[in-house]
Formats: sequence, C-alpha cells, structure tokens
Amino acid sequence: MPGKLDDLIGRFRDHTIGLFNRHGLKTVGFWIPRDNNDNLLMYIIEHASKEEGLNKWAAFQADPEWQEVKKTSEANGKLVDHIDRVFMDPADFSPMK
Repeated sequence: MPGKLDDLIGRFRDHTIGLFNRHGLKTVGFWIPRDNNDNLLMYIIEHASKEEGLNKWAAFQADPEWQEVKKTSEANGKLVDHIDRVFMDPADFSPMK
C-alpha cells in the first residue's frame, strides 16, 4: 500500500521472518527495487516442491500468532495490497540449482 513500505519492512524484520522459520519457510533473500515507485518488497522462499510450499504457506497463514501480528500491524490500514506468487524452477545453466 502506498506509504506503508517501512511498516511492512518492520513487520518482516520483527515478526514475519521468525514465523516463516517456525513454519519451515526458508527465505533466500529480500529485495527493494532502487526505483521503487510501487512500494514493492520482493522476496524468495525456497521449497522442495510446489505442494510443500503451498502447505507450509497455508500453515503460516493459519498461525494464530501471525493473525495477531497482521491485525496489530494493520491497525492504521492494510500494509499490502496484494501478493504475487510465482513458483519457479532453475534453468539448467543457472548457478543456483
């Protein structure tokens, strides 16, 4: 959401990463585009399979602690308009496999 990127980053730093770890959501990294007109935060989570990723994400979303963190952090309005989720496989020439 416009003007909420700092709040979103704080939520990730202070809460979300720990909850990801608890649910086995292995974070590869986080990125903020240099020309960030869209208030965009990008991140990659590693999964052994799409099914595993979907199951772990569902468990994370259902976690009562996450639901409370989300509710509290959005007391002054939503932080995220939407999440684009893309499952990827490395190309055969990719250094990351």
